[in-house]
Amino acid sequence: MLLADIGNTYFHIYNGKEVEHLSYDDAIEKYANKEMCYITVKHTLGEKIEHIKSWQNISSSMGIEGEYETMGVDRKALCLSHEHGIFVDAGSAITVDIVEAGMYIGGFILPGIKAYLESYKAISSVLDVRLEENLSLTTLPLTTKEQISYGIIASIKSLIEKHSGGKKLYLTGGDGKFLSTFFDDVIYDDTLVFQGILKTIKDKKIC
Repeated sequence: MLLADIGNTYFHIYNGKEVEHLSYDDAIEKYANKEMCYITVKHTLGEKIEHIKSWQNISSSMGIEGEYETMGVDRKALCLSHEHGIFVDAGSAITVDIVEAGMYIGGFILPGIKAYLESYKAISSVLDVRLEENLSLTTLPLTTKEQISYGIIASIKSLIEKHSGGKKLYLTGGDGKFLSTFFDDVIYDDTLVFQGILKTIKDKKIC
């Protein structure tokens, strides 16, 4: 059986071995006849996918002790992947969540890297740059591109480290692999959300 995490931009589909990232239309066309359990934060997709009989929405079954009312189902799944840790999902937004002994302690939300760059562009066309991927955080940069990149990455890194408290750091999401290069002792894994989904399926005997 396939598992899917339907996000704000893409379908993320897990076949037990690897994660595939597809547009909404492509995912529906490719997998409408396959058995699938999914979670979704994209409620406006309901009309498109609720009629697909081979798909089952298990979003309402996802839960973690300590969660708050409007907590995204994808964040719940991510936090369920391990009993302890600080969990970062670097996508269209960057969510940071802390779990201790299986209980959700709290977290915070930052703009995604693309959103950061768009905010600079909105200030001035001079600040419309691409992210410097070969960035060093050990010295202050001397170009606009590097200084913007430094401001984005260093602020994200420092805030995560401030709250890490020695916990294991787990990263996932589209920019997760890139961000992981700026941390020591970090685990990047694009299946973390699906590990949480599988835990719920097993515990609650659904799907």
